[in-house]
Amino acid sequence: MTAEKHLNASPNPLVKAWVEEMSSLCEPASVYWCDGSEEESVRLTELAVRTGALEPLNQAKLPGCYFHRSHEDDVARTEHLTFICTPQKEDVGPTNNWMEPSEAYAKLREIFKGSMAGRTLYVVPFVMGPAGSPFSKVGVQVTDSVYVVLNMRIMTRMGNIAWQTLGESNDFTRCLHGLADLDVNRRYICHFPQDNTIWSVGSGYGGNALLGKKCLALRIASYLGKHEGWLAEHMLILGLEDPAGNVTYVAAAFPSACGKTNLAMLIPPESQSRYRVWTVGDDIAWMRVGEDGRLWAVNPEAGFFGVAPGTSYKSNPNAMRTIQKNSIYTNVAKKPDGTVWWEGMDEEPPAEALDWRGKTWTPASPSKAAHPNARFTAPAAQCPSISREWQNPRGVPISAIVFGSRRSRLAPLVYESKNWQHGTFIGSSMASETTAAAQGPTGVTRRDPMAMLPFCGYHVGDYFQNWLTVGKRLQHAPKIFHVNWFRRDQNGDFLWPGFGENIRVLRWIVERTKGAAGAVDSTIGYLPAPGAIDLSGLNLPSSAAAQLLAVDREGWLQEVAEIEEFYGKIGDRLPAALRQELNDLKDRLKSHE
Repeated sequence: MTAEKHLNASPNPLVKAWVEEMSSLCEPASVYWCDGSEEESVRLTELAVRTGALEPLNQAKLPGCYFHRSHEDDVARTEHLTFICTPQKEDVGPTNNWMEPSEAYAKLREIFKGSMAGRTLYVVPFVMGPAGSPFSKVGVQVTDSVYVVLNMRIMTRMGNIAWQTLGESNDFTRCLHGLADLDVNRRYICHFPQDNTIWSVGSGYGGNALLGKKCLALRIASYLGKHEGWLAEHMLILGLEDPAGNVTYVAAAFPSACGKTNLAMLIPPESQSRYRVWTVGDDIAWMRVGEDGRLWAVNPEAGFFGVAPGTSYKSNPNAMRTIQKNSIYTNVAKKPDGTVWWEGMDEEPPAEALDWRGKTWTPASPSKAAHPNARFTAPAAQCPSISREWQNPRGVPISAIVFGSRRSRLAPLVYESKNWQHGTFIGSSMASETTAAAQGPTGVTRRDPMAMLPFCGYHVGDYFQNWLTVGKRLQHAPKIFHVNWFRRDQNGDFLWPGFGENIRVLRWIVERTKGAAGAVDSTIGYLPAPGAIDLSGLNLPSSAAAQLLAVDREGWLQEVAEIEEFYGKIGDRLPAALRQELNDLKDRLKSHE
């Protein structure tokens, strides 16, 4: 179907001109303009099945669900092939890869040239953020992957709503994506902040190919936020409802595959059943200072792109219920009955299945059935815990910000910052053990400021300054906390039960925002006072409770040295206020010798 014959082509002449330019470059056999309708979804799904991009699952047990198997070397974000392309190298900072814009455009043009011959170029108009919200941004993605189109339909507000939002404006992110030959040596994810443009080629994996997600909603949006005075963050948003019906909203940043989705959809255990968690978002938050001096946040996404392995009715029953229909599973194992399985699921491993590579697998096989970064894509509206406020154009008011990391040692279960500046320091210096969500070794501790290391679209020192600048505009700043569910004892066992029991820590956090709940000052921040966290019914040994909140002075002095090394890489763009916070921490630790 050509653009000229399709009634839903954009009425915006700037969009039309850009699509024509991209079509001339990629030379597709046809151009199809998506409208986001249900009829279109059915038709494109049928096409995806006919061409092998999707396989239907058992429609009686998993209605509307499909399976996708990606190329074996295209299963995670390729951070080493992800570039920020600005005229000046110093503007991307030490945490990003840089390529000069004209060089990047030229290199990728050579790969894109004629790469869609014989294929369809799909034009995917989409909105990130609730309809009619001042937060929202419009993007237009062109792609030759029907799998990407169907995922974008779930993850964004896709279709004619984008043209209604955009009008005649030029304010849209130009997103060019192509599979090309899926050659890792010809794979690039390039961001051009000054042009509000993203070009991604050679990958079909979600984080590299669904350009509304990490590429627009974090890398480009963080750059826009710096210039427009707001924050684009790798954060979940949840509301904690107390027994009186009051809901307090919390935003929390965790590196990928470290329990963000589990926390966003938490179901309290029976002992805490008077409380309830409402899900606003599980991955990304856009936050602005409201007229009332509070920080307001929206979830720009419309769906969940979650890690499957480890997701179960024990760890995240709401996620499991969400993905029982109208979902796309990627790189999981497929059982003979047309259902799916992955490591960490509640049920026993199947006697036989097709693994994520399409090979026969049994429990005796040496490899895993599902890839460690296997994913599900599901509509947020299906989540049983979805908040009634999740599509509120105004957003929700944030009372607490939580930074979380995966640390087997050092970081206590929870502690509170002394103020916004100190909280910014805590976020800027957080470190976590790596997971399978990105290519590279796992279990290695790396600095991951605000869980934004792979996602900040400009110099990290300027990013920290934007946090401090936004903080100064807040008349009622959220309190800032750090949590660590993953601390282990000397035998390597987890000290904290986690999962639904994390509600106990959330309760303390929310109570602190209201001036309640006890805390004691320490060298690193405010720790819960004895008895301030409800541990009733946990059967947690007193020794474990003590270890969970212990501050190892020698370990923290080593941490200070590592933060100093990290800050040294940032150079003279590191805000002086954060350097002062580091020096103050060192002084406090040394004074306790």
